Amino acid sequence: MNFDLSGDQQAIQDLCREFARDVVAPQAEALDREAEFPYAIVRQMAGLGLFGLPFPEKYGGAGADTVSYALAVMELARIDASVAITLAAHVSLGASPFYLFGTEAQKAEYLVPLARGEQLWGFGLTEPGAGSDAGATQTRAELRAGQWVINGTKAFITNSGTDLTGGTTITAVTGTDAAGRSEISNIIVPQATPGFTRSKKYNKMGWRASDTRELSFADAAVPEGNLLGVRGRGLKQFLQILDGGRISVAALSVGLAWGAYDEALKYAKARIAFGQPIAKFQAIQFKLADMRMEIEHARVMVMKAAWEKDEGRDFALTASLAKLYSGEVSRRVVNEAVQIHGGYGFMDEYPVSRMYRDQKINEIGEGTNEIQRLVIARLMGL
Repeated sequence: MNFDLSGDQQAIQDLCREFARDVVAPQAEALDREAEFPYAIVRQMAGLGLFGLPFPEKYGGAGADTVSYALAVMELARIDASVAITLAAHVSLGASPFYLFGTEAQKAEYLVPLARGEQLWGFGLTEPGAGSDAGATQTRAELRAGQWVINGTKAFITNSGTDLTGGTTITAVTGTDAAGRSEISNIIVPQATPGFTRSKKYNKMGWRASDTRELSFADAAVPEGNLLGVRGRGLKQFLQILDGGRISVAALSVGLAWGAYDEALKYAKARIAFGQPIAKFQAIQFKLADMRMEIEHARVMVMKAAWEKDEGRDFALTASLAKLYSGEVSRRVVNEAVQIHGGYGFMDEYPVSRMYRDQKINEIGEGTNEIQRLVIARLMGL
C-alpha cells in the first residue's frame, strides 16, 4: 500500500498550491466582499490546463487522473472555495456529462472548448420544487418537428450566467414510460437559445464570488440532436454524474477545512495572551490536534475514492462516504478555527470568517447530509 503521490500528481499539487497562494489569495477577500466573479483567475486557470485535467488530450484535456484533479480542487479550496467550486462544478457537472454520454460529434463541439477552458458550462437539475427529490422534475421538453421545446425553471445552477458560459445541460421530462412514470432526459441548451433566460446572481451566504442563478425556459427550442445520452435515461445518467461530483465536493470540503486549520495554527502561534502565544495552552493544542486528525481522515477518504475511480472500480459508496464525512469535518474544523480566533474570527478581514460562510453549502450541495445517508444505506444493501 503506497500513499506517495506520483511525480505527475505531485507536480499538479505543487502548481495549484503555488497558484492559489500567489494569485488567488491576494484577491479572495475583495472578490468575496464585492461578490465578483473571478474572470482573470479563471482565464489563468484555463491557461494552466486546469479545466481539462481529467479529460483525454484528444478532447483538449490534460490526460491527468482523478487523484490529480481532486488535489487541484483541494489546493484551490484551501485558499478560496469560490474559485474551487468554479473549477469543480465545471469539470464534474458541466464537462463530464459530455465525456460520459456525448456522441463524438457532441464531444468535438462542446467538450473540447470546455476542457480547454474557453467556455464554462452549467448543469441544470435542481428546481424550485425538485432538489433532493430529483424525480419530481417539472421542466418539460416536447419534441415538435425535430426540435425539443422546453418550458420550466431551474434553480441554484452554478456557472450558468457568466460571460464565459456556453450553455447549460438540463434534465427535463420528455414523456412517460410504459408504467406511466415521468421519462427524464438530458438536453443541451446553448446560451443564445431564444426563450432561455437567466436571472441575476443570487445574493448568497457563501461562495459569493462564484456564479449561481435561476434559469427559465419559455418555449426554448433546440435541435433534436441536442439530446445528451439515451432518451429516458436522464435521471440515471445524472446519478452517475453525481458519483464523480461527490469526489469534487469532498475534495473541496477537505481543502476548505485545511485552509481554516492553516489560519488557526498561524493565528495561535502569533496571538499573545497571558504572556505567551495561545498555541502554548493545552486547550488550543487539543483543538488543533483534533482538527488535524479529522482533516487527515477526510483527505484519505477522498484520495481512496479518487483512486478507485481511476482504477475502474465501483467507487459510489466510497465517494458518498467521503462526501458526507468531509462536509461534516469542514463544519467542525472551520467552527473551531473561528473559535481560536475569538472576536477576530467574526471579522470579515480574517479569512476564517469567509470560510465559515463558505462551508455550509458543503453539507447541502451534491446531496444533503440527510440524502447522503440514505444513499449510503442503499449502497450498503439496506
